[in-house]
Amino acid sequence: MTIYPIETGNFKLDGGAMFGVVPKSIWNKTNPADSNNMIDIAARCLLIEDGERLILVDNGLGNKQSEKFFNYYFLWGDHTLDGSLKKAGFHRDDITDVFLTHLHFDHCGGSIQWNSDRTGYEPAFKNAKFWTNEAHWKWATQPNVREKASFLKENLLPMQESGQLHFIDRKNSSFLEQSELGFGIHFMDGHTDKQMLPHLHYKGQTVVFVADLIPTVGHIPLPYVMGYDTRPLLTMEEKAAFLNAAVENNWLLLFEHDAHNQLCSLKQTERGVRLDERYSFDELFKTQ
Repeated sequence: MTIYPIETGNFKLDGGAMFGVVPKSIWNKTNPADSNNMIDIAARCLLIEDGERLILVDNGLGNKQSEKFFNYYFLWGDHTLDGSLKKAGFHRDDITDVFLTHLHFDHCGGSIQWNSDRTGYEPAFKNAKFWTNEAHWKWATQPNVREKASFLKENLLPMQESGQLHFIDRKNSSFLEQSELGFGIHFMDGHTDKQMLPHLHYKGQTVVFVADLIPTVGHIPLPYVMGYDTRPLLTMEEKAAFLNAAVENNWLLLFEHDAHNQLCSLKQTERGVRLDERYSFDELFKTQ
């Protein structure tokens, strides 16, 4: 197995929304805001090369939304999905599987693109299976009022219409389950129903792609929960169990949304689980 971080582009989100009830005077130390109260956010994805399978975990915002839509998110930087895939030696047509942690637009927007004459939509990965789970698909396609603006039908329905949509088979309700894609999955319900976090054994390390359970290094402390979460108290319960397991088992966290930190380790302190060391992917794995 070989894994690659895939940078699809950066954007900005409101810092208050990203940290919920935590005061700005505290979160601004780790995630400094600009004059509009916006903080830097990455749309970092993960590419897993495993035998004949090439699995892309999430795919960013995509490029089919309107200029007005993207103006809300202050896009910045030079990263693109195709550019990052090319740097890794691949093309989007090489992707065999697209695994979606959940179906919010910043995680699955790149799944679907305009067709050639812009009269409709088509899958952006023509040779891939799209993987979600049945419970989350129902949650996303029959959305609650809170999340309706994050579940865009143009991102979702074309996956089903193409015949490329598949569901992960959740066999039980354990903390960590083995999937048919060859890696483990943590199911989390606090941010949105049945979010899935890939759990990988790689070059003697265990790496967990933490998606929206822990968006950035600044979100490691237990009460630091996004205002976007549908069940914040449940998020804290899930985080507590996850962070304790991560420290006990020396897991590395791979961040999807931290624009300035790719990976970190954790340590137990008198104040609870905290950041230990920060790493770039290259410095940690390219030398191994």
